[in-house]
Amino acid sequence: MGDFDATALALPGIRQLQPYQAGKPIEELERELGITNIVKLASNENPLGVSPMVQQALTEKITSLARYPDANGFYLKTALAKKYQVQAKQITLGNGSNDVLELLARTYVSAQNEVVFSQHAFVVYPLITKAIGATPVAIPAVDYGHDLTAMLAAINERTRMIFIANPNNPTGTFIASDVLHEFLAAVPQHVLVVLDEAYYEYVSDLQRAPSIQWIEQFPNLVITRTFSKAYGLAGLRAGYAVSHPQVADLMNRIRQPFNMNELALTAAMAALQDDDFLQRSVAINREGMAQLVAFCKLQGLNYIPSHGNFLTIEVGDNAAELYNQLLHKGVIVRPVAGYELPRHLRVSIGLQVENQAFIDAMVAITNGQ
Repeated sequence: MGDFDATALALPGIRQLQPYQAGKPIEELERELGITNIVKLASNENPLGVSPMVQQALTEKITSLARYPDANGFYLKTALAKKYQVQAKQITLGNGSNDVLELLARTYVSAQNEVVFSQHAFVVYPLITKAIGATPVAIPAVDYGHDLTAMLAAINERTRMIFIANPNNPTGTFIASDVLHEFLAAVPQHVLVVLDEAYYEYVSDLQRAPSIQWIEQFPNLVITRTFSKAYGLAGLRAGYAVSHPQVADLMNRIRQPFNMNELALTAAMAALQDDDFLQRSVAINREGMAQLVAFCKLQGLNYIPSHGNFLTIEVGDNAAELYNQLLHKGVIVRPVAGYELPRHLRVSIGLQVENQAFIDAMVAITNGQ
């Protein structure tokens, strides 16, 4: 290969990045350890699978896959606009909400800017920031959650964007509606606030913020959501942003025209219509959360109270070893040392029998079995 050095040619921001580490797939564990009947509680996926309405819609769409999808996503945008009482021109579609997060950063952030986010927040925020060459400003967490006072204090003339995940992944912490509204009122308009609500559907009706309605009052607010969690479409990658029309227009100028494929568009449309599946998904999550919390209390394990579809549990200094022991018992969870939580494991909420498999494996390991 001679003296070719691809690393030296790359942008400085790219050179310092580490690849995103996704949850270990079931197939990989089967290959490595020869284990079957594996329970995956690592990636915050919907344990109910896919809505029957989605399955039917996808089956009917199979014969038309030789055609390009609607580059504008007209019907999905129209449906989302109707659901949230906004204009279709306020919506930007993405290949999962990660896609629209990156579009926002590429549209508004330069190497001269700073991006503010919380410690223990979603790893994509620093990844995007560093890739652009901007300066990441990570604010130390308070009780594993966002310190909004410190985040406000960090704003200066170079600050262009603030990422807030509510609920936050991987901690599950949540910012109350009134506190969040007060924060938004204090943020200067030269700073975009990106409110990442990937787990919005799991928040109780009484606690949910009317965040999309706030955009009229705060034009620098952008809401991002996804179909990957409660709607069960993680494998198709469907997400969207709701913003001021000017923000959406600018994002759409750099958005790849076919960034949502035909099956993703079709599935998202069908998923929006199946309220019964959504409510069952939320109910299963509530029951499973109670199951894991009861186990933690019984075992004297500290955990971070969660408003998402996962529970992050403090298991001690041997978290990495415990993760591997669980793998050998066919249970995949998520180590979160990369989020500066080396003593914790994040456990996605599964079906009752899947949660019990995790509990049984933990008890067996504790008893030296």
